[in-house]
Amino acid sequence: MHRTGGPEVMEYVDVELAPPGPGEARVRHEAIGLNFIDVYFRTGLYPQLLPGGLGVEGAGIVEAVGEGVTEVKVGDRVAYAARINGAYAQQRNIPANLLLALPERIGFDTAAAMMLQGLTVQYLFHRTVALKAGDTILFHAAAGGVGLIACQWAKVLGVNLIGTVGSDEKAALASAHGAAHVINYNKENFVERVREITGGKGVSVVYDSIGKDTFTGSLDCLAPLGMMVSFGNASGPVPPFSLTELGSRGSLFITRPSLFSYASNRSNLEEMAASLFGVVSSGEVKVDVHQRYRLDEVARAHTELEARKTTGSSILLP
Repeated sequence: MHRTGGPEVMEYVDVELAPPGPGEARVRHEAIGLNFIDVYFRTGLYPQLLPGGLGVEGAGIVEAVGEGVTEVKVGDRVAYAARINGAYAQQRNIPANLLLALPERIGFDTAAAMMLQGLTVQYLFHRTVALKAGDTILFHAAAGGVGLIACQWAKVLGVNLIGTVGSDEKAALASAHGAAHVINYNKENFVERVREITGGKGVSVVYDSIGKDTFTGSLDCLAPLGMMVSFGNASGPVPPFSLTELGSRGSLFITRPSLFSYASNRSNLEEMAASLFGVVSSGEVKVDVHQRYRLDEVARAHTELEARKTTGSSILLP
Protein backbone atom coordinates (compact mmCIF):
# COMPACT_ATOMS: atom_id res chain seq x y z
CA MET A 1 0.00 0.00 0.00
CA HIS A 2 1.17 3.50 -0.89
CA ARG A 3 -2.03 5.15 0.32
CA THR A 4 -5.10 4.34 2.37
CA GLY A 5 -8.52 3.72 0.87
CA GLY A 6 -10.61 0.91 -0.62
CA PRO A 7 -9.46 -2.61 -1.55
CA GLU A 8 -7.93 -1.24 -4.76
CA VAL A 9 -5.05 0.39 -2.83
CA MET A 10 -3.50 -3.03 -2.18
CA GLU A 11 -0.87 -3.89 -4.80
CA TYR A 12 0.55 -7.37 -5.47
CA VAL A 13 4.25 -6.70 -6.04
CA ASP A 14 7.68 -8.33 -5.75
CA VAL A 15 9.96 -6.93 -3.06
CA GLU A 16 13.53 -7.71 -2.02
CA LEU A 17 13.67 -9.36 1.41
CA ALA A 18 16.85 -8.68 3.36
CA PRO A 19 18.39 -11.32 5.65
CA PRO A 20 16.84 -11.33 9.13
CA GLY A 21 18.48 -8.82 11.43
CA PRO A 22 19.48 -9.28 15.08
CA GLY A 23 16.57 -10.77 17.04
CA GLU A 24 14.60 -11.52 13.86
CA ALA A 25 13.51 -14.70 12.11
CA ARG A 26 12.42 -15.23 8.53
CA VAL A 27 9.13 -17.13 8.23
CA ARG A 28 7.92 -18.78 5.03
CA HIS A 29 4.16 -18.53 5.29
CA GLU A 30 1.98 -21.55 4.68
CA ALA A 31 -1.19 -19.60 5.51
CA ILE A 32 -2.06 -16.01 6.47
CA GLY A 33 -4.93 -14.75 8.60
CA LEU A 34 -7.52 -12.28 7.30
CA ASN A 35 -9.05 -10.02 9.96
CA PHE A 36 -11.15 -6.90 10.24
CA ILE A 37 -8.22 -5.07 11.83
CA ASP A 38 -6.59 -5.29 8.37
CA VAL A 39 -9.49 -3.23 7.00
CA TYR A 40 -8.97 -0.62 9.72
CA PHE A 41 -5.33 -0.22 8.68
CA ARG A 42 -6.18 -0.21 4.96
CA THR A 43 -8.77 2.56 5.34
CA GLY A 44 -6.60 4.63 7.66
CA LEU A 45 -8.82 4.27 10.73
CA TYR A 46 -5.71 2.83 12.38
CA PRO A 47 -2.61 4.75 11.22
CA GLN A 48 0.58 3.17 9.92
CA LEU A 49 3.66 4.29 8.03
CA LEU A 50 3.34 4.06 4.25
CA PRO A 51 4.34 2.54 1.96
CA GLY A 52 3.76 -0.65 3.89
CA GLY A 53 2.03 -4.00 4.01
CA LEU A 54 -0.97 -5.42 5.80
CA GLY A 55 -1.68 -8.50 7.90
CA VAL A 56 -0.91 -9.25 11.53
CA GLU A 57 -1.23 -13.03 11.64
CA GLY A 58 0.31 -16.04 9.97
CA ALA A 59 1.72 -19.55 10.26
CA GLY A 60 4.63 -21.24 8.57
CA ILE A 61 8.21 -22.49 8.78
CA VAL A 62 11.29 -20.66 10.11
CA GLU A 63 13.76 -20.41 7.22
CA ALA A 64 16.52 -18.29 8.80
CA VAL A 65 17.32 -16.56 12.06
CA GLY A 66 19.32 -13.47 12.89
CA GLU A 67 21.97 -12.90 15.51
CA GLY A 68 20.95 -13.58 19.11
CA VAL A 69 17.72 -15.46 18.37
CA THR A 70 16.96 -18.11 20.99
CA GLU A 71 13.17 -18.44 20.79
CA VAL A 72 13.07 -20.43 17.52
CA LYS A 73 15.38 -22.28 15.15
CA VAL A 74 15.44 -23.04 11.43
CA GLY A 75 12.80 -25.63 10.54
CA ASP A 76 10.43 -24.85 13.42
CA ARG A 77 6.69 -24.75 12.77
CA VAL A 78 5.48 -21.42 14.13
CA ALA A 79 2.46 -19.14 14.29
CA TYR A 80 1.96 -15.57 15.43
CA ALA A 81 -0.41 -12.67 15.87
CA ALA A 82 1.42 -9.38 16.32
CA ARG A 83 0.73 -5.72 15.74
CA ILE A 84 3.43 -5.45 13.13
CA ASN A 85 1.86 -5.36 9.69
CA GLY A 86 3.37 -7.38 6.87
CA ALA A 87 1.81 -10.85 6.96
CA TYR A 88 0.32 -10.49 3.46
CA ALA A 89 3.47 -11.98 1.95
CA GLN A 90 5.02 -15.30 0.98
CA GLN A 91 7.88 -14.64 3.42
CA ARG A 92 8.65 -12.01 6.01
CA ASN A 93 11.15 -11.09 8.70
CA ILE A 94 9.62 -10.67 12.16
CA PRO A 95 10.93 -10.32 15.74
CA ALA A 96 11.50 -13.86 16.94
CA ASN A 97 10.04 -13.16 20.38
CA LEU A 98 6.61 -12.83 18.74
CA LEU A 99 6.71 -16.35 17.30
CA LEU A 100 5.13 -19.32 19.03
CA ALA A 101 6.01 -22.97 18.49
CA LEU A 102 3.02 -24.62 16.83
CA PRO A 103 2.01 -28.08 18.11
CA GLU A 104 2.18 -30.75 15.39
CA ARG A 105 -1.50 -31.59 15.86
CA ILE A 106 -2.55 -28.08 14.78
CA GLY A 107 -2.34 -27.48 11.02
CA PHE A 108 -1.11 -24.29 9.38
CA ASP A 109 -4.54 -23.31 8.02
CA THR A 110 -6.07 -23.67 11.47
CA ALA A 111 -3.22 -21.76 13.10
CA ALA A 112 -3.40 -18.85 10.67
CA ALA A 113 -7.15 -18.64 11.22
CA MET A 114 -7.08 -18.81 14.99
CA MET A 115 -4.17 -16.86 16.39
CA LEU A 116 -5.61 -13.34 16.45
CA GLN A 117 -9.20 -14.44 16.95
CA GLY A 118 -8.47 -17.21 19.43
CA LEU A 119 -6.07 -15.14 21.53
CA THR A 120 -8.70 -12.39 21.49
CA VAL A 121 -11.32 -14.71 22.98
CA GLN A 122 -8.75 -15.96 25.48
CA TYR A 123 -8.07 -12.53 26.93
CA LEU A 124 -11.72 -11.44 26.71
CA PHE A 125 -12.95 -14.45 28.67
CA HIS A 126 -10.03 -15.01 31.03
CA ARG A 127 -8.38 -11.63 31.55
CA THR A 128 -10.63 -8.67 30.71
CA VAL A 129 -13.37 -10.40 32.71
CA ALA A 130 -12.71 -13.75 34.37
CA LEU A 131 -15.91 -15.52 33.37
CA LYS A 132 -17.28 -18.33 35.49
CA ALA A 133 -19.87 -21.04 35.05
CA GLY A 134 -23.38 -19.66 35.18
CA ASP A 135 -22.54 -16.18 33.87
CA THR A 136 -24.77 -14.80 31.12
CA ILE A 137 -23.12 -12.62 28.48
CA LEU A 138 -24.01 -10.94 25.18
CA PHE A 139 -21.63 -11.41 22.26
CA HIS A 140 -22.20 -9.50 19.02
CA ALA A 141 -21.28 -10.96 15.62
CA ALA A 142 -21.55 -14.47 17.02
CA ALA A 143 -21.17 -16.13 13.61
CA GLY A 144 -17.90 -14.40 12.74
CA GLY A 145 -14.45 -15.84 13.26
CA VAL A 146 -14.10 -14.50 16.81
CA GLY A 147 -17.76 -15.20 17.51
CA LEU A 148 -17.71 -18.90 16.63
CA ILE A 149 -14.66 -19.45 18.82
CA ALA A 150 -16.40 -17.49 21.60
CA CYS A 151 -19.57 -19.60 21.32
CA GLN A 152 -17.58 -22.80 21.79
CA TRP A 153 -15.29 -21.50 24.53
CA ALA A 154 -18.25 -20.11 26.48
CA LYS A 155 -19.86 -23.55 26.40
CA VAL A 156 -16.63 -25.12 27.68
CA LEU A 157 -16.69 -22.65 30.61
CA GLY A 158 -20.38 -23.22 31.36
CA VAL A 159 -21.22 -19.63 30.37
CA ASN A 160 -24.59 -18.78 28.80
CA LEU A 161 -23.74 -16.86 25.64
CA ILE A 162 -26.44 -14.82 23.91
CA GLY A 163 -25.24 -14.10 20.40
CA THR A 164 -26.40 -11.57 17.81
CA VAL A 165 -26.25 -12.26 14.06
CA GLY A 166 -27.61 -10.75 10.85
CA SER A 167 -29.36 -13.72 9.22
CA ASP A 168 -31.13 -16.98 9.99
CA GLU A 169 -28.25 -18.91 8.42
CA LYS A 170 -25.79 -17.24 10.75
CA ALA A 171 -28.13 -17.87 13.68
CA ALA A 172 -28.09 -21.60 12.94
CA LEU A 173 -24.29 -21.51 12.72
CA ALA A 174 -23.90 -19.79 16.10
CA SER A 175 -26.37 -22.19 17.74
CA ALA A 176 -24.52 -25.19 16.32
CA HIS A 177 -21.31 -23.87 17.89
CA GLY A 178 -22.71 -23.57 21.39
CA ALA A 179 -24.58 -20.26 21.73
CA ALA A 180 -27.30 -20.64 24.36
CA HIS A 181 -29.55 -18.09 22.58
CA VAL A 182 -29.22 -16.35 19.23
CA ILE A 183 -30.87 -13.08 18.15
CA ASN A 184 -31.25 -12.07 14.49
CA TYR A 185 -31.01 -8.30 14.86
CA ASN A 186 -32.61 -7.79 11.43
CA LYS A 187 -35.78 -9.42 12.72
CA GLU A 188 -35.78 -8.65 16.44
CA ASN A 189 -34.81 -5.80 18.75
CA PHE A 190 -31.77 -7.25 20.48
CA VAL A 191 -32.19 -5.13 23.62
CA GLU A 192 -35.78 -6.29 24.13
CA ARG A 193 -34.83 -9.93 23.49
CA VAL A 194 -31.90 -9.81 25.92
CA ARG A 195 -34.18 -8.42 28.63
CA GLU A 196 -36.73 -11.12 27.83
CA ILE A 197 -34.16 -13.92 27.93
CA THR A 198 -32.71 -12.70 31.24
CA GLY A 199 -36.04 -12.04 32.92
CA GLY A 200 -35.40 -8.30 32.87
CA LYS A 201 -32.06 -8.54 34.69
CA GLY A 202 -29.70 -7.91 31.80
CA VAL A 203 -26.31 -9.52 31.26
CA SER A 204 -23.11 -9.17 33.28
CA VAL A 205 -20.89 -8.52 30.26
CA VAL A 206 -21.40 -7.33 26.68
CA TYR A 207 -18.68 -8.03 24.12
CA ASP A 208 -19.13 -5.60 21.24
CA SER A 209 -16.94 -5.57 18.12
CA ILE A 210 -19.53 -3.75 16.00
CA GLY A 211 -19.09 -0.26 17.45
CA LYS A 212 -21.26 2.66 16.39
CA ASP A 213 -24.43 0.76 15.44
CA THR A 214 -24.72 -1.32 18.61
CA PHE A 215 -23.02 0.74 21.32
CA THR A 216 -26.03 2.37 23.01
CA GLY A 217 -28.12 -0.78 22.73
CA SER A 218 -25.29 -2.78 24.27
CA LEU A 219 -25.25 -0.48 27.31
CA ASP A 220 -29.00 -1.02 27.65
CA CYS A 221 -28.48 -4.78 27.83
CA LEU A 222 -26.24 -4.63 30.90
CA ALA A 223 -27.28 -5.37 34.46
CA PRO A 224 -26.24 -2.80 37.09
CA LEU A 225 -22.47 -2.89 37.65
CA GLY A 226 -22.10 -4.72 34.33
CA MET A 227 -19.07 -4.48 32.06
CA MET A 228 -19.15 -3.15 28.51
CA VAL A 229 -16.22 -4.52 26.48
CA SER A 230 -15.89 -2.57 23.23
CA PHE A 231 -13.20 -4.32 21.20
CA GLY A 232 -13.93 -3.40 17.58
CA ASN A 233 -15.48 -0.93 15.14
CA ALA A 234 -16.98 -2.96 12.29
CA SER A 235 -19.78 -0.40 11.76
CA GLY A 236 -17.58 2.61 12.53
CA PRO A 237 -16.01 4.08 15.67
CA VAL A 238 -18.13 4.73 18.74
CA PRO A 239 -19.06 8.44 18.86
CA PRO A 240 -18.20 10.54 21.91
CA PHE A 241 -20.57 10.02 24.84
CA SER A 242 -21.02 11.34 28.37
CA LEU A 243 -19.83 9.30 31.32
CA THR A 244 -23.19 10.04 32.95
CA GLU A 245 -24.61 7.47 30.51
CA LEU A 246 -22.82 4.82 32.55
CA GLY A 247 -24.07 6.16 35.87
CA SER A 248 -27.70 6.44 34.79
CA ARG A 249 -27.74 2.80 33.70
CA GLY A 250 -26.50 1.41 37.01
CA SER A 251 -22.86 2.37 37.54
CA LEU A 252 -21.60 0.44 34.53
CA PHE A 253 -17.99 -0.27 33.68
CA ILE A 254 -16.49 0.10 30.21
CA THR A 255 -13.17 -0.92 28.66
CA ARG A 256 -11.59 -0.69 25.21
CA PRO A 257 -9.02 -3.51 25.27
CA SER A 258 -6.64 -4.80 22.63
CA LEU A 259 -4.87 -8.11 22.28
CA PHE A 260 -1.52 -6.41 21.90
CA SER A 261 -1.77 -4.80 25.34
CA TYR A 262 -2.59 -8.11 27.01
CA ALA A 263 0.18 -9.93 25.10
CA SER A 264 2.77 -7.18 25.46
CA ASN A 265 5.31 -9.42 27.22
CA ARG A 266 6.55 -12.89 26.31
CA SER A 267 5.32 -14.54 29.50
CA ASN A 268 1.72 -13.41 29.03
CA LEU A 269 1.82 -14.32 25.33
CA GLU A 270 3.03 -17.84 26.08
CA GLU A 271 0.39 -18.36 28.79
CA MET A 272 -2.39 -17.15 26.52
CA ALA A 273 -1.18 -19.29 23.62
CA ALA A 274 -0.92 -22.38 25.82
CA SER A 275 -4.54 -21.85 26.87
CA LEU A 276 -5.67 -21.49 23.24
CA PHE A 277 -3.58 -24.41 21.94
CA GLY A 278 -4.99 -26.56 24.75
CA VAL A 279 -8.69 -26.08 23.92
CA VAL A 280 -8.04 -26.44 20.17
CA SER A 281 -5.85 -29.53 20.54
CA SER A 282 -8.44 -31.17 22.80
CA GLY A 283 -11.18 -30.60 20.23
CA GLU A 284 -13.26 -28.53 22.67
CA VAL A 285 -12.90 -25.55 20.33
CA LYS A 286 -12.86 -26.13 16.59
CA VAL A 287 -11.67 -23.41 14.23
CA ASP A 288 -13.77 -23.24 11.08
CA VAL A 289 -11.99 -21.94 8.00
CA HIS A 290 -14.95 -21.07 5.81
CA GLN A 291 -13.16 -18.94 3.21
CA ARG A 292 -9.82 -19.48 1.51
CA TYR A 293 -8.41 -16.93 -0.94
CA ARG A 294 -5.19 -16.84 -2.92
CA LEU A 295 -2.94 -14.02 -1.78
CA ASP A 296 -3.44 -12.26 -5.13
CA GLU A 297 -7.23 -12.33 -4.47
CA VAL A 298 -6.91 -10.18 -1.38
CA ALA A 299 -9.00 -7.33 -2.81
CA ARG A 300 -11.96 -9.69 -3.23
CA ALA A 301 -11.35 -11.05 0.25
CA HIS A 302 -11.53 -7.55 1.76
CA THR A 303 -14.66 -6.70 -0.24
CA GLU A 304 -16.48 -9.79 1.01
CA LEU A 305 -15.27 -9.29 4.58
CA GLU A 306 -16.51 -5.69 4.69
CA ALA A 307 -19.85 -6.68 3.16
CA ARG A 308 -20.28 -9.24 5.99
CA LYS A 309 -20.58 -12.02 3.43
CA THR A 310 -18.11 -14.21 5.31
CA THR A 311 -18.72 -16.55 8.23
CA GLY A 312 -16.21 -18.15 10.54
CA SER A 313 -12.56 -17.55 9.72
CA SER A 314 -10.89 -16.58 6.45
CA ILE A 315 -7.31 -17.16 5.35
CA LEU A 316 -5.01 -16.18 2.49
CA LEU A 317 -2.84 -18.82 0.82
CA PRO A 318 0.49 -17.58 -0.61
